[in-house]
Amino acid sequence: MSKNYYSHGKLLLTAEYLVLDGANALAVPTKKGQNLSVSPAEKGYLTWKSFDCNDKLWFEQIYKIEKFHFNPTIKQTSATNEITCKALQNILFQLKQLQPGLFYNNGFEITTELEFARDWGLGSSSTLINSLAQWANVNAYTLLQNTFKGSGYDIACARHSKPILFQLQKNENPLVEEVNFSPDFQEELFFVHLNQKQNSREAIQHYREQNTSQKLNWIKEVNFITQQILEARTIEDFKLLINKHEILLSEILNLSTVKERLFSDYNGSIKSLGGWGGDFILATGNSEDQNYFKDRGFTTILKYQDMVL
Repeated sequence: MSKNYYSHGKLLLTAEYLVLDGANALAVPTKKGQNLSVSPAEKGYLTWKSFDCNDKLWFEQIYKIEKFHFNPTIKQTSATNEITCKALQNILFQLKQLQPGLFYNNGFEITTELEFARDWGLGSSSTLINSLAQWANVNAYTLLQNTFKGSGYDIACARHSKPILFQLQKNENPLVEEVNFSPDFQEELFFVHLNQKQNSREAIQHYREQNTSQKLNWIKEVNFITQQILEARTIEDFKLLINKHEILLSEILNLSTVKERLFSDYNGSIKSLGGWGGDFILATGNSEDQNYFKDRGFTTILKYQDMVL
């Protein structure tokens, strides 16, 4: 009998990078996520199949379950699949470390089904980690730190159905608080996919290399902005706040904002989400304003209410 698990995707609205150092971050789960199903199978083997949002099989592997590792039996035919194969080996190994009896004298077939495009950056890894942790009955935050690392806000989004405030704690699970964030002006918000995948590790390393003497002041300032965003009642207030947030992060990272870099003549406000430079941005404007981005080749545009749970 198969067991089924579901995890939501994620978007980080505030405190990118600073969330790693204890800032309060506002994040939202997305309507689209990832399904994972686990069925009993031949003992000693784990069969893995991953399907994309078009029901196309994009990764397949059969691992022989051995004492200290998972040995792939299918030769991978592309660099991407080789990377995926090794990443999955590590996840399974870490899962076994946290739950030693899970694979003993067992065999499984695991199938994953993404609801969003793999290049959207909505959390194909975090949704996987959260669902595997649920199946194995282990701490998802620990599994994340033992594999992909990161703050864990994406794990919190995976398991919540409302916007959250997320804050890291030393040597403990993060503080996660569901909040009411459904702005009256959400019809004037939309997301644009830049299709410029960012290497998260490199982006975090760049942040770590910046001047740290002001970190406590930065955290205090971004916490204040986050709270004001939660309380914003008009689109004008919201625009001022995300502009302020962009300027602050621009100064911290010593990088131009995405608006300065790509959309300097756009009339509305634009905010980076998550790692600067790739995936989705949040823009203010109406349906006509969306044509500005379409005319420049950015054709993946989603209304706020179509994206956010």
